[in-house]
Amino acid sequence: MTQDIERPGAAGQAFILLSVCLAAAAMPLTFTGAAVALPSISKALGGSPIALNWVTNAFMLTFGSTLMAAGALADAYGRKRVFLTGTGLFALLSAALAFAPDLFWFDLGRAAQGIAAAAAFSGGMAALAQEFDGLARVRAFSVVGTSFGVGLAFGPIASGMMIDAFGWRSIFGIVVALAALAVVLGARVLRESRDPQAAGLDWSGALSFTAALALLTYGVLLAPERGWSDTGVIGLLLGSLVFFMVFTIIEHRVARPMLDLTLFRYPRFVGVQLLAAAPAYAFVVLLILLPVRFVGIEELGEIAAGQLMIALSAPLLVLPLAAGMLTRWLAPATICGAGLLISAAGLFWLSGVPVGDSTDAVWPMALIGIGISLPWGLMDGLAVSVVPKERAGMATGIFSTTRVAGEGIALAAVGAVLSGLTARHLAGGGATNEAAQRLATGDLEGAASAMPEVGRAALIQGYSAAFATLLIVLSAITVVTAVVVFVFLRRRDEDAAEARGEVDEALCTSQA
Repeated sequence: MTQDIERPGAAGQAFILLSVCLAAAAMPLTFTGAAVALPSISKALGGSPIALNWVTNAFMLTFGSTLMAAGALADAYGRKRVFLTGTGLFALLSAALAFAPDLFWFDLGRAAQGIAAAAAFSGGMAALAQEFDGLARVRAFSVVGTSFGVGLAFGPIASGMMIDAFGWRSIFGIVVALAALAVVLGARVLRESRDPQAAGLDWSGALSFTAALALLTYGVLLAPERGWSDTGVIGLLLGSLVFFMVFTIIEHRVARPMLDLTLFRYPRFVGVQLLAAAPAYAFVVLLILLPVRFVGIEELGEIAAGQLMIALSAPLLVLPLAAGMLTRWLAPATICGAGLLISAAGLFWLSGVPVGDSTDAVWPMALIGIGISLPWGLMDGLAVSVVPKERAGMATGIFSTTRVAGEGIALAAVGAVLSGLTARHLAGGGATNEAAQRLATGDLEGAASAMPEVGRAALIQGYSAAFATLLIVLSAITVVTAVVVFVFLRRRDEDAAEARGEVDEALCTSQA
């Protein structure tokens, strides 16, 4: 069982929560900041479209694939130790990225930054699970979720202002400052805890899971350039499938698995994992696609693009807390399902806004943000209830891995689909694929150089049509997810309820 520690007073708990929230707010800043800066990074460091895609995907891949391993390390070697080590390295690597000499080293630094972020997040969330209990824990996790919302809401505009004033390398300054504060505060207020029964890291499971995600992501990124029928792409995807199968076999056999696969017998647990993945394609991909579109294709300034992005992410500042209050009258399943349907409606509305009419995108973007804010405020509280407290690191690792790995895969897949759709609409010669990939990464000049016979207007029109089709597809997927999540979260398994507790009652009274 988890090591007992005397709980601090209200003031001590507040400072503990603040330390984790500072680290949590820094992570979306490094995510959205790189998206706003991507056109500038491309001009400064060059690189192929695939290399530019790794600016975002390298971070998401390593972040998502190492979260469960980091959670296991936190349980075995100490939550405070893993949190402080991860947050400190995150700050140092963020500072180093500002001095990257070329795109290769920048992408490599982003990958390392993702590993550090995984340690910081897993260690911090596992520490919170020990310092807070019952309704206080539900509220604490909701506040951390809101901190992510703050980072997402102000990340684009803050990054845009920094880029405009000091250049793209300055975007990491805010990240370093927040992470450094989290380390200083956490070192003073956090207390060490660990799981005495932890058996250490499941290395074979961690390596097979990471390999599976890496091969899948690389295969999806490579497909637009070589085609889905290319033997290299097929080999990467088959290799990913093999490693996922190996991971499953390993987790069934080890005494202390990194991922307890028996939990998937419970419909509510499966529903929570589907809910964790939903924002990836209903919201998170837009945090990358829209700044690239606004800055790279529509040629808006970084500050103007950041101001537009506020419409998408600002609802996360308020509505997650409102969702918690709504649970007094509505079941979480109803709130989450309705929120996803609202996001789907916003995606469909946004598909009708062509490139060049960016001001008309504000209202559909706001609707998407409003919709995703409703499940956003409940996801972390729901996730905490489905895994025993004794495996707190695994609890946060499973849910966070589903969410972050889903985001990484969604970003790779959506980028590939957008590139493929653009190529179809351009329907030119041998340089069509290269031009489409350039457009998907916001490099309009590079696309025009690849296909000078087409003309900028035709390139933009092809990209706009492809973007609209992509949004319609994302809207349809979100509708299906909303229905499945609603059905699964409404099902109650009595055995699971005894083992993990029902979160609905906690959520209904958490705002009382």
